[in-house]
Amino acid sequence: MSSTKQIKLKIENLYLSFGGVKSLIDISMDIMDKEILAIIGPNGAGKTCLLNCINGFYKPQKGEIYYHEQRITRIRPDKAAKLGLARTFQNIELFTGLNTLDNIMAARHVLMKQNILSSALYFGWAHKEEINHRKTIEDIIDFLEIEPIRKKVVGMLPYGMRKRVELGRALALEPKVLLLDEPMAGMNLEEKEDIARFIVDIFEGQGETYPETPILRDGISCIVLVEHDMGVVMDLADRIIVLDFGRIIAEGTPEEIRSNPDVIAAYLGEEK
Repeated sequence: MSSTKQIKLKIENLYLSFGGVKSLIDISMDIMDKEILAIIGPNGAGKTCLLNCINGFYKPQKGEIYYHEQRITRIRPDKAAKLGLARTFQNIELFTGLNTLDNIMAARHVLMKQNILSSALYFGWAHKEEINHRKTIEDIIDFLEIEPIRKKVVGMLPYGMRKRVELGRALALEPKVLLLDEPMAGMNLEEKEDIARFIVDIFEGQGETYPETPILRDGISCIVLVEHDMGVVMDLADRIIVLDFGRIIAEGTPEEIRSNPDVIAAYLGEEK
């Protein structure tokens, strides 16, 4: 691994259970800057549970999580968002009665500095602040190629488009770490190719294409991807961690994981 990479998130001896069901058992890992880390494994391996612990939806019974050496174990989800941890969900979690623009704009509330009174009066700094936030939202809409649906109610959109809107909402938080929980689940081949392209472009940054939108201009240098499509994982990931029954059974590059007999056995067991 390159010596220029720094640890973004450190997880130490994480343990999570629900009653008698052990979802995560002694999980320890370093999530590095400047990499796309894929977390894979059979259904029920604990992948989503791990993401839920990182951004505060679940509270682990044991272990610690550190973000830039700051302890964030059992942090509230809203505090995690303010620190720069954003995620998408396996099951789409959007405001189905709002349109695309409003759904993405809702994510900007953690970045707004005006108080309730000035926002209610909608005058002066509050007005200028909302204009600036809307410029960012419009760039995200343009980047994700969802301009035709910007005013359409999200609940009426096709599944693939709703997945894009949810990705846009995560980007609107301007995160330092992006957690993607099966962003391509249920999509056809063309839709998967589009999302894969967006992930690569987000990671690399768009330079001068969006000069006034830092999240698109500079990109997100730490992406954690949970995904079942092994073709996508092998193409996108710099490093892969494999979970099975709540434990890490393998870790390495795509080439190393591809030939690991423990990984093959885990997936064969799922198929049976």
